[in-house]
Amino acid sequence: MSTAFSEIPIINLSQADDELTRPYLLDSLRYALTEVGFLYVSNHGVPAAVVDGLMETLPALFELEDGTKKGVALENSPHFLGYSDVGSEHTGGKADRREQFEFATELTATWQPGLPLYERLRGPNQWPNGHTELRSTVEHYISELTKLGERFLDLVAQALSLPTGTFQPFLSDQHRLKLVHYPELPVDDAVFSQQGVGPHKDSSGWWTFLLQASPPEVKGLQFLNKAGDWVDVPVIPETFVVNIGQAFEVVTNGACKATTHRVLSGPHERYSVPFFQGVRRNLTKAEAIGTLKDHFGALQASRESEEGNAIDSAFLKGKYDTWGESQLRTKVRSHRENGRKFYSEIYSQYINDDAS
Repeated sequence: MSTAFSEIPIINLSQADDELTRPYLLDSLRYALTEVGFLYVSNHGVPAAVVDGLMETLPALFELEDGTKKGVALENSPHFLGYSDVGSEHTGGKADRREQFEFATELTATWQPGLPLYERLRGPNQWPNGHTELRSTVEHYISELTKLGERFLDLVAQALSLPTGTFQPFLSDQHRLKLVHYPELPVDDAVFSQQGVGPHKDSSGWWTFLLQASPPEVKGLQFLNKAGDWVDVPVIPETFVVNIGQAFEVVTNGACKATTHRVLSGPHERYSVPFFQGVRRNLTKAEAIGTLKDHFGALQASRESEEGNAIDSAFLKGKYDTWGESQLRTKVRSHRENGRKFYSEIYSQYINDDAS
């Protein structure tokens, strides 16, 4: 089958409700999982009011005064939750041209000395002053996307000839959400990098459900097909873009590849809302590989381009034994001030190592 595809499958989740269309849905989903790694879901069941409510809050949120944003700065949080300014996050060693608020399922901090450092990733959100409805809007959205993610995982299991519920034991108690603003790129100014976010594979979740929260004419998101070509991911209203994360690739023994993607800044500002379905922090590499090895061992590993195979992937390439530690490494490398402030004992190790 050709690896140079230039379109992304659209999976109509309402087809799961009809016995006549369900087999077609599962066949289409299996193709998307094993051959593409990126897909849209339509008729997903998340109420339009929940999606619209979140989209409507974005412009005012990012127009908050700098002092209000800094009051919930991500560098104040050992859990890597809060606001980060343009250029403060790095992907592939280069600064990303975006600002963002990062939230998660609201949980208390439970880490104490003696527990693995990665357990410090669990903790409460920081909520900015002057945006009174934000918390309820975000929490409602996280709740709905959590339910969507669980429904989707059961369909994924069936598409891969596994029982429903197979993938739920891998899930975390905490999922993450980013509200992202990519400023417009000044025209004909070579000083500014075009990197909204650099090429990467998602390491923050099991699956990613992305809301492209800008009009269809606003472009920027691209994914890397298996022939090594960058393919645009256009905005399709009333859909989510869904892609595979690193842990899912490991659990499926490479049958379902985590897909490399990036965002290029352009002449229009862009809003984006990725929801990262969390992976259990104490999941070990051996457990991830071994649990379904017999099932996926008979399947040929999905192909990947040379550029995609070179992307930094600590858990995929076996440097660290647990998902939690590989996740903490990624966070420290992306947000180095946090790493120096809260994780000084492992900061140099994480910054100076590589995944292989």
